[in-house]
Amino acid sequence: MRKIRVAAGIFWVEFPEANLAVLCGCPADSVKHLMKMGLITTEERDGVRFETGPNAILLSDIPMQKERFANLAEFPVLQMLYRQGMILPNHPNNKGIKPLLIGIENEVQAQAEYIYRGNYGLTSLEEIVETGISIEQAREMMRIKLKFAFNRIRLTEELLETRIVGREPTELRNGVFIQRQGLNQYEFIYQGEHIPVDLNLALEEEYEIPYYLGYHHFNREYFSVIHTGEGDGWDVNRPCMASIITFQGKIYLVDAGPNLLSSLQALGIGVSEIEGVFQTHAHDDHFNGLTSLIRSDHRIKYYSTPLVRASVMKKLAALTGMDESLFAKYFEIHDLQADTWNNIEGLEIKPVYSPHPVETCVIFFRTLWDDGYEAYAHLADIASLEVLRGMITDDQAQSGITQDYYDRIKTVYLTPFKLKKIDIGGGLIHGNADDFTDDTSGKILLSHTATPLSDLQKSIGDTASFGAVDVLIAADRDYAKPLAFQHLRSFFPGVPAYELEMILNCPLVSYNPGTILLRKGNKSSYVFCIVNGLLEYIAPESGIKRQMVAGSMIGELSCLKDVTVDGTYRAVTYVKALRIPSRLYIEFLCRNNLLEYTRNEIGKRSLLEKTWLFGERISCPIKSRITQAMQLETYDQGELLPESAIGGIFLLYDGEIAIYAGNQEVECMQIGDFVGEERLFNKGDLMFTARAKVPCQVYRIPIDLIDSIPIAQWKLLEVFTRRALANLDLEN
Repeated sequence: MRKIRVAAGIFWVEFPEANLAVLCGCPADSVKHLMKMGLITTEERDGVRFETGPNAILLSDIPMQKERFANLAEFPVLQMLYRQGMILPNHPNNKGIKPLLIGIENEVQAQAEYIYRGNYGLTSLEEIVETGISIEQAREMMRIKLKFAFNRIRLTEELLETRIVGREPTELRNGVFIQRQGLNQYEFIYQGEHIPVDLNLALEEEYEIPYYLGYHHFNREYFSVIHTGEGDGWDVNRPCMASIITFQGKIYLVDAGPNLLSSLQALGIGVSEIEGVFQTHAHDDHFNGLTSLIRSDHRIKYYSTPLVRASVMKKLAALTGMDESLFAKYFEIHDLQADTWNNIEGLEIKPVYSPHPVETCVIFFRTLWDDGYEAYAHLADIASLEVLRGMITDDQAQSGITQDYYDRIKTVYLTPFKLKKIDIGGGLIHGNADDFTDDTSGKILLSHTATPLSDLQKSIGDTASFGAVDVLIAADRDYAKPLAFQHLRSFFPGVPAYELEMILNCPLVSYNPGTILLRKGNKSSYVFCIVNGLLEYIAPESGIKRQMVAGSMIGELSCLKDVTVDGTYRAVTYVKALRIPSRLYIEFLCRNNLLEYTRNEIGKRSLLEKTWLFGERISCPIKSRITQAMQLETYDQGELLPESAIGGIFLLYDGEIAIYAGNQEVECMQIGDFVGEERLFNKGDLMFTARAKVPCQVYRIPIDLIDSIPIAQWKLLEVFTRRALANLDLEN
C-alpha cells in the first residue's frame, strides 16, 4: 500500500498486489497532475505502446469546492479506456477489467450521466429536433454520431463498474475495502492496514494548475485574437485549445476550458470584464471552465447554436444536479443561427456544424474594415479528411456521411481566412495538419496537440505561445478611460456627466503584479477606481482574503472617515486604476449631495467585503445595491428566524446562530456566515431551521436581489449542497 499527495484535493492510493490504483479526487486536469508526478508513464508490451495509470476513481462527496468542479471524471476515464487500452480490442492491457467509479450514490449517478453526455452529447432524434433542427438534418447528424460511436450508443454502466460507499466497509477488488468516515473523508483497508484520505480542501487551498503561465499584459484592440491555449487534454505544459477575441475594447472568450480563472489571471483579466463566451462544444477541455464564468457579479453573455447549447446544458445539469432551466440564471443566452453571419454589435459570427462525437461547431469571426472584412476562423475538434472519407457511404440506413456532405465540410474547413487556428490532434476525432497544406489563409496556427510538431507540420503552420496576440485591426484609441467612465456612471447613476469628467481627468495608473496599492495601518490619500485587472484584499489576523474586480473602489473608508486601512490591497495581476485625490473625491461628493449618504453606506459595503458570500468578485455598484436593500434585524436568544421561503438570506452581523436539522444542531454560524439559501434549491419540505443561540443582529437581504448575482447564487448552491449532505449523514 502507498499513498501520495498529488496536488490539493488529489491523492494516489495504490495496492500493487491487488492490481488496484485509485485516483482520489478528480478536479480539472487531474490526469495532467498524475503525468507530472510520474504516476502515468508510457510502456510497451507485445509491440504496443500504452500508458499506465489508475484503474479506479474515488469521487468527492460534493460536486463543487471553492466554486469549482470537484468531480470531472471524463478525462481520467478516457485515459483508462483508450490511452491505457482497457477497452480496446486485442490490446495487451485489455484484461476484462473495467474502470471503477467509487463514491456516494448521488455523485456516482451524476458522474455516470455526465460521462454519458460527454461521450455522446444529445442521444436521440427527438433531443436534436427539439433544438430547431429539421428531421432530415437530425437524421444526418445521428448517422454521423453513430459512426463515431461504432454504431451503438452505450450507457456508462457498460463502460464502467461502480461502488456505492457508505458507513460500512465496501469491497473494491481483490480484498481491498473502503469505508466512509464523514464528509469527503474515507479510509482504505487492506490486509489489516488502514489508509485515510481527506478530499476536503483546506481553508487556504484551491485546486492547482499543472503548468506555470506567468503574467502577461495586452492592449485592448479594435479586433484582435489572444492565444490562451494550444494544447489538449493531455498536454502537461499548456492550457487546452482556446482563444480570446477583443473587439472594440470588449473581451470575448472562445470556449472555456480547464483552469480558466488561472489563464484569465495570467492575462490580467477579471471575470467581470468578460462580455461573452462563444462555445464550440461540450467536451471537458472546452467546457469545464464555464463555472469560472459564473464567478461573476453579472450574467455573462453565452453565444452558441441551440444545438450546442442543449448539449452543454444537459452535461452541466448532470455535473451540478441542477435543473437545465437554471442555465439562464447564470448566463445571458444569445442563440446563434447556424450557417449564417450573426451580427453582435458589429462583430459578425458564423457557426457551422462540424462532425464530431458530440454536437460541435466551428466558428468564424469577421468585421468590416477599409478593404473588406478582417476575419478569424476557430476550428476546434474537427475530424481529419482521411477519417471523414472513411465514413462515406451511399446507404442511408448505415451510419456515416454522404459524398455531398464530405465535399461541403471540406469546403468549410479549407475556406481561406486572414487568421485560422486549427485542431491537429489526430486520431479518430481530431484534425490533421496535412489537410491544410494547400490552404491559402494568411496565417495558420496549429493547435490542440501535446506532441512536438514534425518538420512537415512546421512547414504548414505557425505555433503560438500563451498570451501571444494577433492584431487584425489595431485600435486608434485607449479603451481604458471609457471603461472607467462606465464604472463611475454605474456607481453614481444620477451624477451629471460633466461632474464625472472631472473625476475621469485624474491619472490612470498602472501597477505590476504583486504591487501593494494600500498597506494595512496606513491612511490613504487617494481613492482608487479599478478599471481592469484583479486586486486582493488581505487581513491575515482575521483570516480574510478576497479578490476585488474592475469596478471596485478602494481607499474610500480611509479617506471619508479619516481612519487607517484595515487590510492590505495588493495587485494580483497587471492593474489599471483611476487614482483620485481624497480632497477632490470628497469635494465631488459634496457638490453632488452624496457625502453623508456615502459615509453611511460605506460601512455596510465594508462589512459585505469581509464576507465570503459577497466579498469576492462583486463590484462596488452591485454591493451598493445590496446595502441599500438589506435591513438590520434583532433576534432574542432562542428565537427562530423566519423560513427562507419568506425571509431571504440572513447575514449574521453580531452574535451566534445555530442551524438545526430537526432537533439536532448541524452548524453554528459565526459573524459573516449566512442562512436562508435552502428555498432556492429545495422545492419540498425544508430540512433546516435557524435559531439565535444568543441575542443576535442579522442583515436580511432580499432573495430577488441575490438572484441577479451569479457568483452569489453559485456559492449559495455550494453551501446548500454541503449542508444537505451533512443532514443526510445525520439521518443515516
